[in-house]
Order: sequence, then C-alpha cells, then structure tokens
Amino acid sequence: MLKKLKRVGSPLLLLLLAACSGLTKCGGPKPIDKSEFESLYNTPAPAPSDVQRVFHIGHSLVGRDMPEMLAQLAGEGHGYNSQQGWGTALKAHWEEDETIYGFEKENDHPKYRDAHEAVSSGEYNVLVVTEMVEIRDAIKYMDSADYLHRWAKAGWEANPELRVYLYETWHELTDEEGWLQRLDLDLERYWETEILRRALAYENMQHPIYVIPAGQVFARFVREVDESNGIGPVNGKEDLFAKTEDGEQDNIHFNDLGAYLVALTHYAVLYQKSPIGLPYELKRADGSDADSPGPDAARVMQKIVWDVVTNYAPTGVPPQ
Repeated sequence: MLKKLKRVGSPLLLLLLAACSGLTKCGGPKPIDKSEFESLYNTPAPAPSDVQRVFHIGHSLVGRDMPEMLAQLAGEGHGYNSQQGWGTALKAHWEEDETIYGFEKENDHPKYRDAHEAVSSGEYNVLVVTEMVEIRDAIKYMDSADYLHRWAKAGWEANPELRVYLYETWHELTDEEGWLQRLDLDLERYWETEILRRALAYENMQHPIYVIPAGQVFARFVREVDESNGIGPVNGKEDLFAKTEDGEQDNIHFNDLGAYLVALTHYAVLYQKSPIGLPYELKRADGSDADSPGPDAARVMQKIVWDVVTNYAPTGVPPQ
C-alpha cells in the first residue's frame, strides 16, 4: 500500500528532512487545542437532506463495492462518484505532478469522476476523503493535514453547505504493535491530533470536519466476535478481510463482510439514521451477489455501528 517516495537530491532539503525527523513534517500549523477541537462537535452536524450526493476520494480501502453497498442501504436517490488509486495519498489526488498508481484500473468504472472537477462543481453535499496507509508515513511524508485542509477548503468554496468527512481506516492485521491496540491508540494520536487538529488550525477553516470511524467499528465488532467465540460466518478478524489470488490472507483489504460493515458505518454517519434493520443481502458494484454476513452477524454489526457513531461526537451524529 505504501506509495513510492521521490528521491530528494538537494542538500538543503536533506537538512530540512533531518530537522523534521519526528512524525510530523515541518511547515504546517500546530494542532488546535484539544478542548477547542472537542468544542467544535458540541453541536451535531446539520440534519442531512433526504437525498445525499457523495464524492469519495481514496484508495482500495474505499473500493468499488463499499460505495455501491452504501447506495443500496441508502435507497433510491443516493448518488455517488469517486476517484481512487492504489494506496493513494490525499496529496497525490491533489497535485497534478504526483503519480496515482493504479489510476486507470481503479477508475475504470461508470462512477469515476475527476476529483478536482467534482469537488469544484458544487454538485455534492458530502465529501468523504481518506488518507493512505501506513498512516504514520502519510503524516510524515505526505502532508496529510495540509491536503485534508486543501480538499475541505475547495469543497466549501464551491458549496458552503458541503459536509466534509474523514474516513478513519486501519493498518495491517500483522502490525507488530497489535492490530486492536493500534486501533485503540491511533484515532487520537494520528487521525485526530496529527491530521484533523492540524487541518483545522489553518486559516479560514470555519466548519468542522467530521469523522467516519470505521476503524473503531472494526475494533468493537472484532472484540464482540472474540468474546462470543464467533458470530455467524465471522470467527475472527481475518474473516472480514480478503484472500489473495493464491489463497493467502490479505492483511489490509476487506472482503464483502468487511465492506458491508464499512458501508453500514458510512450510512449511519452520513444519514444520521440507525442502521438497525437494514438489509444484509446486497450486490457488488458489478451486479453479482455479495457474500452475506447472515442475520446474526448483520444484527450485531448494525447495533455496534450505531453505538459507536452515536457515542463519538466528531461523527456529527446526535447522541441517542
């Protein structure tokens, strides 16, 4: 997933990089105070309209199937487009001279639209963006906060009523710090402190940027699965993730069951509606039947999603 970095040749730039050897890159503003950040979400996001038109900017942890599942959960009238790549940083989506690896393959579908054209059109009421993973590398080398602020500002300039969301993802299952442990820690230390709070520190950032906490939902659901010794077809976290072409475990990309869980999370946040009772037999983007979680796993997924998003103020969803 990690994007290949350009070689730095200038001695001055090498000195600057050495000076910025910590996680955060030099040049951006300091994070806004935590109390100030929390106060931005004291008032929930405006109630959404019946019809949502969503633009997704991201990579394979968005994929084609998840936005299509979201559209099916939302029902008639929901519209969406996207621009994606392989492990693509927000910076690469923004800068014309940056390479988006896998661009032609990942955007070879009817829902593709150029990201700059889409965001500047003012035709969408929701913009969902996510950053490349490993998230530490994105922050350190790809100016995550700056490019989140750029995309949000561009969207608000085209449509002042636009709601901007940062989709929190995850890291590899084999992470040496521990998959669940990192999900517990990374939300505050990286997604909030190093990306959101820095992005919101730029001038003229007058609106909150909301969060779609998919990583937190994954953690809660996996813990419930572990405590229950399995729920439906899910016996562990690996059952939410795909297999490679040779049958090995894919440690980062979700399968249909993981896509369904992420789509439920998007639905609950964007529509501010409980996902409990929504259908669980859906189609993939190509029209084929997606693997179903079945009624038991779907019921637990839906309950956990609603509990997580209504108890995390940066989602913008009113507490229940």
